Amino acid sequence: MADILRLLCALLVLSIPVSSQVSELFFPGFKDVGTNLTLKGIAEIEKNLGILKLTNDTSRLMGHAFYTSPIQFKNSTNGKAFSFSTSFAFTIVPEYSKLGGHGFAFTIAPSKDLNSLPSQYLGLFNGSDIGNSSTHIFAIEFDTVQDFEFGDINDNHVGIDLNSLKSNLSADGAYYTDASTKQNINLKSGKAIQAWVDYDSAQNVLNVTISPFSSKPKTPILSFNVDLSSIFEEYMYVGFSASTGLLASSHYILGWSFKIGGQPQHLDLASLPSIPIPRKQHTALKIGVSVSAIALALSAISVTIYVFVKKLKNAEPIESWELELGPHRYSYQELKKATKGFKEKEILGKGGFGQVFKGTLPKSKTQVAVKRISNDSKQGLREFVAEIASIGRLRHRNLVQLLGWCRRKGDLLLVYDYMENGSLDTFLFDEPKAVLNWEQRFQIIKGIASALHYLHEGFEQVVIHRDVKASNVLLDSELNGRLGDFGLARLHEHGSNSNTTRVVGTLGYLAPEMPRTGKSSTGSDVYAFGALLLEVVCGRRPIEPKAKPEELVLVDWVWNRYEEGKILEVVDPRLDGVYNESEVVMVVKLGLMCSAYGPRSRPNMRLVMRYLDGEVEIPEEVRAPSGSHVPGFDDFVSSLASSSSFDKMSFYSNRDMDASYASLSTSPLCLLQGQTR
Repeated sequence: MADILRLLCALLVLSIPVSSQVSELFFPGFKDVGTNLTLKGIAEIEKNLGILKLTNDTSRLMGHAFYTSPIQFKNSTNGKAFSFSTSFAFTIVPEYSKLGGHGFAFTIAPSKDLNSLPSQYLGLFNGSDIGNSSTHIFAIEFDTVQDFEFGDINDNHVGIDLNSLKSNLSADGAYYTDASTKQNINLKSGKAIQAWVDYDSAQNVLNVTISPFSSKPKTPILSFNVDLSSIFEEYMYVGFSASTGLLASSHYILGWSFKIGGQPQHLDLASLPSIPIPRKQHTALKIGVSVSAIALALSAISVTIYVFVKKLKNAEPIESWELELGPHRYSYQELKKATKGFKEKEILGKGGFGQVFKGTLPKSKTQVAVKRISNDSKQGLREFVAEIASIGRLRHRNLVQLLGWCRRKGDLLLVYDYMENGSLDTFLFDEPKAVLNWEQRFQIIKGIASALHYLHEGFEQVVIHRDVKASNVLLDSELNGRLGDFGLARLHEHGSNSNTTRVVGTLGYLAPEMPRTGKSSTGSDVYAFGALLLEVVCGRRPIEPKAKPEELVLVDWVWNRYEEGKILEVVDPRLDGVYNESEVVMVVKLGLMCSAYGPRSRPNMRLVMRYLDGEVEIPEEVRAPSGSHVPGFDDFVSSLASSSSFDKMSFYSNRDMDASYASLSTSPLCLLQGQTR
């Protein structure tokens, strides 16, 4: 009987997963980790130093390092999360001393294979799963870039993230020397910093503490009441995730200690490996150097001076205003190599501004679109600077990401994310390989609405795009809509009015008040969005020069059909009647509401989002957008209806028909506030 009991006990032990028996980790350096860590992306172990390096100084990449086996984080009987504590030492070395890019996170996740993106996503999420409770991701972020999309408090903070990068609680990088005295820490100082994360499942309290010393401060920098039982699955993977963006940082983990249900082993910063600090090399000639050696040294110096002077002669001087621009500045040679010498076969599109080339950055192998502005383009230095200054600081999943820029003599170049599926304009009006179905169109509409809501209300300043149209909506590999081309964008402070005085934009999307006042506003963006809504539903341009006179202006034609009770007759016939009728009716009504004559009669983008998300019912009756033609406006339309300006432009086209532009002001930086001469 005793033998049977022993056998049953042995079988019971063998039936328990090995992973559940792992409850403590200790890495006082990473020289001998063996197969205990799974590294992905660009993460690596620097074996000569014994340091875990999550990222290097390459832009827009990410690195993951997870303990290879899953660990039991929850009681299988009652579903309650276990208490845990961890301590780790890290160092962040930015590419440029004051500019981080982007940050790293201590992470607990249900899988080692995260479907994630770099930059502001920290290698944890992508544009579609962020905020989704099904991700079951717990993270403590150490963020060195302020992303307004996620409500970051600054570019040097620690945050608690539950299934999202909108932190549940965040604080400046700092530590308490006593109960009330707080000392700031620069997370990207290049110096070693120790962090402690402690979760008490009995009290449902999560504490985060950091310090430049090995001793743990008594007062945490973050203390958050939360029950992690709903976040954790029974078995989870624990480790680190980091990413780089436009600018890069090297993220190092020097040591790591972790324990379920108790305190982890102590880490001593003094005994951990450290990042070597380069020392300045001082060279001096010794008295005993031979004449031949001196001659050789002088020859080398002469060659060096010659090369340096030649390089300086050919270098493009950086003007003072350029130093204030945010994104990364690429070298001309780098972009020339990426586009294979700006070859004709690499051209993605042409327009009045110049050309857009497909390229592959030689270092990171990232595919990009390089917009090369021609010398005689209407979009000159003024619009070029506006585009860099505005979009360079914007962060939203439905905006085309500006990666960097270059200026060399008369050449002006902007570098963007490559949008695999081109423009919405191409899908609607050219002969695409596949017709967009209604679900895809509706998601594109919602994406652009979200982007405009962010520009108008979610950024630190109000951003007026001033050129919302189908050819400026680009589609990524998953056909998500992204708003691009910020060459006409203007910024102003929240609570103040835009002071632009020139009419800019594209006919058909141009709000009726623009020819009268010349003043653009968030309302004029809403008007253009309304034209885009009708365009997507109907598969017709806002102004169709070859149409019958009564069908020339899309909004008038749609309104007539709506008034006659034939609203579904406006739907793009290429959909073959396959669409959600209630969504289509709602979008058509919303398009008419956004096309109202007066700016105050149009809904703002916050309300537009609520309509699209189904939070608010669209009105049963929509008022006619009457008066949308001001004196002279009809004549203006008619006079241009037959002009060559209506010729379609290819992928990444800039504008189909622009009104007059403001002249260059004396200082390009005045663009930031929309100033004109």
